[in-house]
Amino acid sequence: MVKIAFLGLGVMGFPMAGHLQEAGHQVTVYNRTTAKAETWAKQYGGGYAATPREAVQGADFVMSCVGNDDDLRAVCEGKDGAFAGMQKGSVFVDHTTVSAKVTRELYAAAEGLGISFVDAPISGGQAGAENAVLSVMCGGDRDAFERVAPVVDAYSRICRRIGSSGAGQMTKMCNQIAIAGLVQGLSEALHFAEKAELDGRAVVEVISQGAAGSWQMANRFETMIDDNFDHGFAVDWMRKDLGICLDAANETGASLPVTAIVDQFYKDVQNKGGGRWDTSSLLKRLRMLS
Repeated sequence: MVKIAFLGLGVMGFPMAGHLQEAGHQVTVYNRTTAKAETWAKQYGGGYAATPREAVQGADFVMSCVGNDDDLRAVCEGKDGAFAGMQKGSVFVDHTTVSAKVTRELYAAAEGLGISFVDAPISGGQAGAENAVLSVMCGGDRDAFERVAPVVDAYSRICRRIGSSGAGQMTKMCNQIAIAGLVQGLSEALHFAEKAELDGRAVVEVISQGAAGSWQMANRFETMIDDNFDHGFAVDWMRKDLGICLDAANETGASLPVTAIVDQFYKDVQNKGGGRWDTSSLLKRLRMLS
């Protein structure tokens, strides 16, 4: 059992930190809103700190799960940042979905301080975090990853190193690219079924058992049919991720025409007040158009 700091207690980080504490690790949390950290400590019995630097004192591993590039820089750098308080030989594990650019910047900064940095974005949503079945895709040095993997096991179903620093984030981009196309396709299928006056649930029962089946279909078709989108992974966050995808595509020369179109469809959803709706709300957009 090891000493861990966990930075960021959103819908993902809160249960993830809880699984680490329940696994027997000594966990200290930090959250920008201290009340959330206090609530976590009362629920799980761990400690909390007022700054990232205080939270990481003596920690073997530091996990972060924040919002974006700027948020990650804020918890890592500066006089109250994690890097200022981490001991040499410790490992920083970033579960945030951010750009590979900021990941590589922080990897280099950490290396200069004698700290290892592993980019480890996650997939599986809030339910995956709560049920400890997340998929974790990692980039960074192999020895650091091998130290991290047994700890991350507390909330993951699979944890795999893909390559050097930034490879985890680039893999997460592959994940988001695939999801964007899948959700749009599922939305169009359900919209078509409605217009053809078919029983959507019966349609999904049949086609989900064949080549059309997917996680999105299995886990989202009911709420989509019921026009319920007040849950899940928010459109605002998906657009942030797709923006990273499209920027990376420009750098690598990859062609992402479907992703670019779906990103604009999500912009339409935002403009209709759906920024906090689940990503499956692409169906609602189609309903509004017809």
